[in-house]
Amino acid sequence: MDLLAEYRRATMFFEAGDPNGAARLLEPIVEAEPGNASVRQLLARAYFQSAQLNRAEAQLRELVDRDPADHYAHHVLGRTLERLNRHADALRHLRIAAAMHSGNDDYRVALDRVQTRVEGTR
Repeated sequence: MDLLAEYRRATMFFEAGDPNGAARLLEPIVEAEPGNASVRQLLARAYFQSAQLNRAEAQLRELVDRDPADHYAHHVLGRTLERLNRHADALRHLRIAAAMHSGNDDYRVALDRVQTRVEGTR
């Protein structure tokens, strides 16, 4: 299997709005290249987009464990946990992402939304 060609194909599926098709192509690539953060990130995004949130969480936790400075992985992990209604858990990762990349409006908006939600449940 030509991993690069399959990755490019998966990217096309993802960009065309077929996250399930992208995930099917990416899963064997991650298995063959477990240290490839780009492939794992795209797989996590495909899972997120197709509401396979537990699978997305697993991939994102792997990314964060391997590189704690990956602000994007923290952000998407926070968003995934938010969608799983685990707001307190999401808040930690959204805070980290926003602190690392303070100029990103998407990070700030997600953090504010979840923080409001968590504060409202106290």
